[in-house]
Amino acid sequence: MADPRIPSLLLLLLFLHLLSTSFSLFSPVDNLLISCGSTSVSTLDDHRVFIPDSTPSPSFHLSSSHPISLSDPSISSPLYRTARIFTSPSTYTFRISHPGHHLIRLHFHPFSTPSFNLSSALFHVSTSNLVLLSNFNPADLPGPILREFIIRSPSDELILSFTPASQSTFAFVNAIEVFSAPADLVPAIARLVSPDHVQFYDLVSSQALETLYRINVGGLKVTPFNDTLWRTWIPDSKFLTSNSQTKIVTFSGRINYREHRASREVVPDNVENTARVLEIKSNMTWAFDVSAGYQYFIRMHFCDIASLVLNELYFNIYINGYSAYEDFDLSDATSQFLASPFYMDFVTDVVNSSGVLTVSIGASNFSSPSWVQGMLNGLEIMKMNNTVGSFDGEFPVSAIFVKPEKGFFGEFARWFVCGLGFISLFSIVFMLVLRLRAEAWNALAWSRLPTEVPEGKPAKGNLMLTSKFIFS
Repeated sequence: MADPRIPSLLLLLLFLHLLSTSFSLFSPVDNLLISCGSTSVSTLDDHRVFIPDSTPSPSFHLSSSHPISLSDPSISSPLYRTARIFTSPSTYTFRISHPGHHLIRLHFHPFSTPSFNLSSALFHVSTSNLVLLSNFNPADLPGPILREFIIRSPSDELILSFTPASQSTFAFVNAIEVFSAPADLVPAIARLVSPDHVQFYDLVSSQALETLYRINVGGLKVTPFNDTLWRTWIPDSKFLTSNSQTKIVTFSGRINYREHRASREVVPDNVENTARVLEIKSNMTWAFDVSAGYQYFIRMHFCDIASLVLNELYFNIYINGYSAYEDFDLSDATSQFLASPFYMDFVTDVVNSSGVLTVSIGASNFSSPSWVQGMLNGLEIMKMNNTVGSFDGEFPVSAIFVKPEKGFFGEFARWFVCGLGFISLFSIVFMLVLRLRAEAWNALAWSRLPTEVPEGKPAKGNLMLTSKFIFS
């Protein structure tokens, strides 16, 4: 006969497991999730709840002269089913209870309605001191669009501005996320890789970052449901360029997260339990399209799930073909632990003329032919803001709110003013020339006559000219 206490015991164990899991989940101090243009809350598959921006809230405020709400019920995701339209500069002001680094995620999905075709929008998105998007047209990219930024908010409020790029266009947004970043997400220093040397770079924490690529090397796509920071990690296969012999390894054991080391908020289990390894003394390289003229923050994730014993994994790291770290010993970096996460941060501004950034893992001279020659579990590439505080060209925040004259009448007025100025200047010069000539002739007319004139001969020069000047 079965023990009747077994079902109760199983339920208790399940409850304790769920309870321990809930305590391990990341709970940001500031967690502002906004469904724009909606009139009701939107719950996602990852259990996050987005509140409508039409409902008054002490945590945020929408300031807009004429906000417009649109919806498309045919869209399956509640996050992209509604949108907020702005025909004039508008702002969301978020109350920040814990100043510091925050993640900002902007969601766009350009659907069409009889009144607005969101694909034709052209606009800027900015904070009080950063240009996040400039002349942004969501139709340039396929499907729903997510743009993620990590910024430092030093005060108790954060302002996001949406500004149409001209009088004939509009701005829109479907959803906004603003939440506190984990303390260990943004490093204090990184390694700056230059063509001739590597040095420590200590300005990363003061810079803003835009996520360009988040790669699960050797693994499948990781969705927000399986990431503690609700991130998406995509497979690395389409970025792998080298023809070297590589192999994908997986790990079903427990990832050894340790205190004061890489946490699940930095990298989730589903990234660390897969890797691509190099089997021969060669290189494996990944290539990414980027824009020239910016510095890039590169984070490489390592977790030795391939070695059977310690101190058998050594390899070299290259950024854009330049040496970033030689003879890297992963066992030493993790204080002699296997399957323990470790990440390394680099900064570079060296991008070739074709706008490609490369990351490579190569074999070390310390490696034995029978060992794994190199490995990588995950990779993140982020753009750093430039010197004018922009992620999109030499376009500062102050330039967004300058309203140049547009259209035929504006151009006509500009040319009319310029023409009037030119005519006025020409007239002044012309009058001055006439006056100078008149003064010259007048001086000749009143000059002294000769005192001695030979009899029977007229005087030359001034006498004849004077007579002509007086009587003509």
